[in-house]
Amino acid sequence: MDLVERCYRATAAFPAHELYGLTSQLRRAALSIPCNIAEGHCRRTTRAFANHVSIALGSHGELETAIDISARLGFLTAQEAASLLASSNSVGRLLNGLYRSLESKLR
Repeated sequence: MDLVERCYRATAAFPAHELYGLTSQLRRAALSIPCNIAEGHCRRTTRAFANHVSIALGSHGELETAIDISARLGFLTAQEAASLLASSNSVGRLLNGLYRSLESKLR
């Protein structure tokens, strides 16, 4: 949730012509991570939860790519991008651990 907030704040300064492009893509990827975790948890089966965590992992990869592109285009400073990527890496480690845990329960 903190990462989503940070991404929304960072993209607020993006150019207006990117509102429906990179701004939207970065925000949607960030938002997709906690939303998929919540949805999977509410499905009440380990298999469904693992599937939604897998989708969240895909969104995590998409988010990191969008952050990198934003920095390359000059929409984020190197420091902003590094800070967002550090937060994203932390979230990624948590997601990977959760996914491994769920997969082990399914075996």
